[in-house]
Parts: sequence; C-alpha cells; structure tokens
Amino acid sequence: MRMPRRRPRLREGSADVKAVFKRLMHWAAAAAATAGLVPAAMAEEAAIRNWQLGFQPSVSDMMDDISWFNNLTLIIITVITLFVLALLILVMVRFNAKANPVPSRTSHNTMIEVVWTVVPILILVVIAVPSFRLLYKQLEIPEYEMTVKATGYQWYWGYEYTDENMNELYFDSYMIADDERASVAEARGVTVDEVPRLLAVDYDMVVPVDTTVRLQVTAADVLHAFAMPAMGLKIDAIPGRLNETWFRARETGVYYGQCSELCGNLHAFMPIAIRVVTKEQYAQWSVAAQDDLDTANEQLLAAIAADRKVAAITKDGTEAVAAN
Repeated sequence: MRMPRRRPRLREGSADVKAVFKRLMHWAAAAAATAGLVPAAMAEEAAIRNWQLGFQPSVSDMMDDISWFNNLTLIIITVITLFVLALLILVMVRFNAKANPVPSRTSHNTMIEVVWTVVPILILVVIAVPSFRLLYKQLEIPEYEMTVKATGYQWYWGYEYTDENMNELYFDSYMIADDERASVAEARGVTVDEVPRLLAVDYDMVVPVDTTVRLQVTAADVLHAFAMPAMGLKIDAIPGRLNETWFRARETGVYYGQCSELCGNLHAFMPIAIRVVTKEQYAQWSVAAQDDLDTANEQLLAAIAADRKVAAITKDGTEAVAAN
C-alpha cells in the first residue's frame, strides 16, 4: 500500500516561509490596487461607499428605531459573549488537573440554577419589549398622504400611483446596464458615480420629502421582496396577495435597495431606486408625468441641478464671509 506523501513543514525563518509571505504580500497589494480602480463614491446622495460597514445612514424614523434596536442587541450579545469567555478562562485556570487535582463532587447548586434560569428570561424580556413595539410600528400604517403600488416581475419593478389625482400613472423600472451608465449619466447631466453599478435604474420611484407614503407591494410571477435599507423597508411581494407598509423620508436624495427574495437567475439585477424630492418639485413632476414621463423626469433633474447650484453658491459665499 502506497503511503501518502507528507507535505514538508515550513520552518520559521526558512526560505519557504519567506517565499509564502512574499506571495501573500503580492496578493494583498494586487487586491488593494484592484479595489482602487473602483470609483471612490458610488452614489454621494445615498451615502454608499466602497468598503462600507454597517447600515446605510437612516432617513426615516423607522430606520432610526431599527438602528437603535440593532445597537441594543449588539451590546447585549457582546456582554454575554465576554461573560462566557471570562467563565471559560476561569475554569481553565482554576479547575485544570494541575491546579485542582481533586475535583469537587457537587452536583447541585440552587442559587446558580435559579440565576441561570431567571437572568436569560430577563434578557429576553428586555429584547422582546422594543422588538414588539418596533414590529407594531412597521405594521400599523398611520394616516397617509399618498399611495404607491410596487409590483415585482422577473426581473424588474413596476410602480403605479393609485391616487385619484395621478390618473393611474404607471411605469416600469429596469436596471441600467454597465455599458449604458456613461450615456445615462451624460443625458442626466451627472457624473458616472451618481449612476451606481447594479443599483441605478432608468425610472426612479419619485416621492416628496416629509410625506407619509403607503406602499402596497405584490408580485406578478414569483416571490420577490421590496427592501430599502435607508428607510427601514422590507416586505415580501407575493403573487395574488397585496401586502402594504409605509415610509416617511425626511431628507431629499436618491436611495437604493434591491429585491431580497431569491426569484430566479437575474435576482441580483432588479434594484430599487426611490428619489425623494421637495414637495414643490414633486407637485410639478406629478402633473407633467401624466402627460409625458420622460419630459417630467428631465424637468425634475434640471430643477434638482438648479437647486444644487444655488446651494453650492450660497455655501461658498457663506464660507467666504466667514473666512473674512
């Protein structure tokens, strides 16, 4: 029987170890260089960054509560983990065979058993109370000012403005392909970074700022899920069923989400884009969109660009006055 050949062990300071370390350094440098080729900011408005950690910045009270609850549970689990780690270290140091050659034969301890039963119950209560409150807040829709119906298809979204004054406005929203980003950015008068890869779409859902929006969600073919992290939205889109939730964005900008239910081979390519604009801009867009959606979007982008220009001039003037 042929014995398997052993792999030679690497000795510290040997040529083999140095070669492996050098190779790892080359790989790390190559990875860093590759990452540097990616645009530094994918979408300034949505606060999306390369190598980003944590949630996207919140723009709704709902997401504020979700972030707070996440931080609470993180603190609790961190304390539990450190406590268990300390107990393990204590056991290994004080009760190993050398330090404790004659182990105790104690089999029961009433106080310890009460503590390890009551404390987890109290921890669960502390977690459950804000959890149920947050769940109720998500499900209980307050008095709303407008309604948008989102329908999931393979593999794009359709948006219908169902209010009476919107004249049944409906449009489909498809992801912008990589080879179209530059032309779309040029047509919109923005940089390519503001047309983020795998997230930008041809037609955004447009809603006004500081407005409670009822969002109805369904699907026409298979299961989908509507998710918008910056607003704390995530709800299933089920064929034959109409789910609903709500949101109220407090800041203008473009916010991105994605379908969060595996729905087929192009599941990763049906993003969601919600453009939050001022109430004046939305009023003008909503009227124009009923006649010509493309013209309405062009006018909306022009109005947003004009507002940005005015804001930039005002900021520069304020900084100049402050410097003098």
